[in-house]
Amino acid sequence: MNRLKQEYLDKIDEIVNKHKEAKGPMKLMLHEVQNELGYIPFEAMEKISEAIDVPVSKVYGVVTFYSQFTTEPKGKHIVSVCLGTACYVNGSQTILDLLCEMTDCEVNSTSPNGLFSIDATRCVGACGLAPVVSVDGTVFGCSKQLEELKMLILDYLKEEAPC
Repeated sequence: MNRLKQEYLDKIDEIVNKHKEAKGPMKLMLHEVQNELGYIPFEAMEKISEAIDVPVSKVYGVVTFYSQFTTEPKGKHIVSVCLGTACYVNGSQTILDLLCEMTDCEVNSTSPNGLFSIDATRCVGACGLAPVVSVDGTVFGCSKQLEELKMLILDYLKEEAPC
């Protein structure tokens, strides 16, 4: 297992110390670590475990139970495609397949160039806009926005292409 950079370890220590006296500090710490690092490395789980005196297995259980947490680094751009019922029957699987092809990324993973993470999600509560795709928090809904979504992905790919 690769060791984290010292700056990440220091950031984790700062977060743990900030929240260890709070009520229910584990999720606060996990959310903040993920916001800062983009994922929750095992070293963070160990430090949180020590700080709040619970087994690391319990921290790991919380991380793996909640879908908003990830133990793997994400790409620069996070694309989430809703596969809930309304989105699925309106073509979200086709959109997911197209995005995977465009970005050279498999579902629920990160592209080899680190530019994209593509996640298949379940209902995001925007069924009236189905099918729904979120890119870095910006929601694209309905078929009429799909061309705009494709152009955004192509723009990101152009930005990162070597000159």
